[in-house]
Amino acid sequence: MLAILSAILFGASTPFAKLVLGNGVSPWLLASLLYLGSGIGLAFVNAFQKMIERGQTEAALVRADVPWLAFVILCGGVIAPVLLMVGLATTPASTASLLLNLEGLATLAIAWLVFRENVDRRLLVGAAAILGGALLLSWRGGPSGGGLGMLAIAGACLAWGIDNNLTRKLSSADPVQIAMLKGLSAGVVNLILALMLGASMPFLPTIAGAALIGFLGYGVSLVMFVLALRHLGTARSGAYFSTAPFIGALLAVAMFGEPITLPLMIAGILMAIGLWLHLTESHGHEHAHEALEHDHRHVHDSHHQHDHPPGIAPDEPHSHPHRHAPMVHRHAHYPDLHHRHSH
Repeated sequence: MLAILSAILFGASTPFAKLVLGNGVSPWLLASLLYLGSGIGLAFVNAFQKMIERGQTEAALVRADVPWLAFVILCGGVIAPVLLMVGLATTPASTASLLLNLEGLATLAIAWLVFRENVDRRLLVGAAAILGGALLLSWRGGPSGGGLGMLAIAGACLAWGIDNNLTRKLSSADPVQIAMLKGLSAGVVNLILALMLGASMPFLPTIAGAALIGFLGYGVSLVMFVLALRHLGTARSGAYFSTAPFIGALLAVAMFGEPITLPLMIAGILMAIGLWLHLTESHGHEHAHEALEHDHRHVHDSHHQHDHPPGIAPDEPHSHPHRHAPMVHRHAHYPDLHHRHSH
């Protein structure tokens, strides 16, 4: 559900960003406003969390995470949003929304081929059904948006696919902190570059609207996606996230008066089949856990039977460094933090 809610928020952001571009905002400046809205909004959320939490419930980022975070910000916070805004400027909203399905394909392919995450036949068939629906509707849009615009959006999807796989390396840490730092860093960098290129700031209502779109569609959405990565792994989270373009396309139809056509309905059926295949997936076999020491939010389930260092509050969930002893057992599981084993 976290992955699907993340997809809904991000999918809805595309047609709304198209509206902001219609007010004459430069693509690069809009990318900065979206991420600044995300970072500043999550900074308030982070401060509120710290006031109400009892003890540490999420693991903080550490020095070893900095290189991964830097690449995440570069790929997903600078390159991808600028390419998307450039593509949106010349591509119809519904076509652009549907082309974003390439992000899910890129995420799954990189996770499977580069990081060797387990992907079974059911997941591949489901992903193919979801992707097929989006491609069907993208074909409906034809080349009206121009080849360069669609190529820019495809490049954004590739950059976000790399970003998603690198974010998996950070998924045991506080997702609000990750998304906040990404938003603030990417927002400031893009703002400086946009102003250097001659962009002018829009009126305050436009800035506020872009910031709200960024907070929900980039900030809250990313927090949910990081949590999904923690529990589902990259390939499955990316597959669920592939519903985002369809959601964006439906909103674009409603907002810009585009007709509901037979390809749109067929695409909806294909995506529903793909989601059903993913939601009904069951993966279980005997597997061995090697000794592991790490830090993340947890409760004392079957994988977390350990003593506590002095000063750690007994309230659950909580976070502290802990060690897993070697274990061999069998149960249904996803490639989460504790099940990233070979098959």
